Amino acid sequence: MMHVVVVGAGQAGSSLVAKLRNSGFEGRITLIGAEPVPPYQRPPLSKAYLLGDMSLDRLFLRPESFYAEHQIDLRLNTRVTGIDRAAHTVTLNSEVMPYDHLVLATGSDPRRLPASIGGTLDGVFVVRDLADVDAMAPHVVEGKRALIVGGGYIGLEAAAVAAKRGLEVTLVEMSDRILQRVAAPETSDYFRALHQGHGVTIREGVGLDRLLGAGHVTGARLTDGTELAVDLVIVGVGITPSTALAEAAGLEIDNGIKVGAQGRTSDPAIWAAGDCASFPWKGGRIRLESVPNAIDQAECVAENIMGAGKDYVAKPWFWSDQYDVKLQIAGLNAGYDRTVVRPGDKPGSQSVWYFRGDTLLAVDAMNDPRAYMIGKRLIEAGQSPAPEAVADPEIPLKSLLPA
Repeated sequence: MMHVVVVGAGQAGSSLVAKLRNSGFEGRITLIGAEPVPPYQRPPLSKAYLLGDMSLDRLFLRPESFYAEHQIDLRLNTRVTGIDRAAHTVTLNSEVMPYDHLVLATGSDPRRLPASIGGTLDGVFVVRDLADVDAMAPHVVEGKRALIVGGGYIGLEAAAVAAKRGLEVTLVEMSDRILQRVAAPETSDYFRALHQGHGVTIREGVGLDRLLGAGHVTGARLTDGTELAVDLVIVGVGITPSTALAEAAGLEIDNGIKVGAQGRTSDPAIWAAGDCASFPWKGGRIRLESVPNAIDQAECVAENIMGAGKDYVAKPWFWSDQYDVKLQIAGLNAGYDRTVVRPGDKPGSQSVWYFRGDTLLAVDAMNDPRAYMIGKRLIEAGQSPAPEAVADPEIPLKSLLPA
């Protein structure tokens, strides 16, 4: 009987095993997760869950009973320590398990502050898994002073939650502006004003020199010499693909585990999906860190394990929730040379449209779901409206769609 072993019980791993069973796969399936809880949603961790608006059981992607009912052997609190490609086995704890197909859905790891600048002090947190947020929660209380390191979406979402909980929040971003790596100045301006309106102090062009304290963090010295008193630090300086297992097995690595269009690695019996995998895209290679990509790529790999021979065609989209603003992003803005800002129908709503020449690449929509949906449809159809038409609020958005 064919045996599919999936390493990584996150969004990609859970989606893949469910797709296999729902598509009629009758072989053995083993899903291996390092955490002690069943697969769960990560985006609400630092928002609804930390705020106390979502219980643990509502985080779970599927009830734990789902796995037994679908004859999926769910191994929790278990780490795979090695892959023997010649023998087609993985080693987990003291067990050696054979596989016919192996899927690496190992996700990504948060970048941490080095110990040399105080990164290992108590009170310094990253936001990646349930244990991180459970450890942080007792410290995120009204009146405390929080330092957020990093002005990307992870840092901004953490700042929003801390501010909503009544903390005194300072965010530092080493680049000239928040969101510099991922968004246009207009989007940065929107979110800077949003956070400042909620009492967050944003310091741009200033980095962290070191954290202060003996045992527990008590302060921070910034690169401009400023010293701040702080009670906790949340680090949001990006993530790196989790490739150690693949590297040790000798698989090809290229900004993640390198896979072909159908999801296979350099070993035809091993596949990869989700945050850890880089794949072909428009003549180049990309890696997407998003829930939609984890689901869609994993389901494509599941179909290909069953012989579909189907290329994965990504349709990038992302979201971020901050205060009462939902940011929805369609497409990828890399290589843009022009932006157009369009006001939305409601106060505080707007969209930023990214063009390269006359080609529409991406849309950032802030509390503007109509702009997001129409932009997404245009991008996926390969259609580009005239930038002047996008900018004119008198021209209905719907008229931008091809007849």
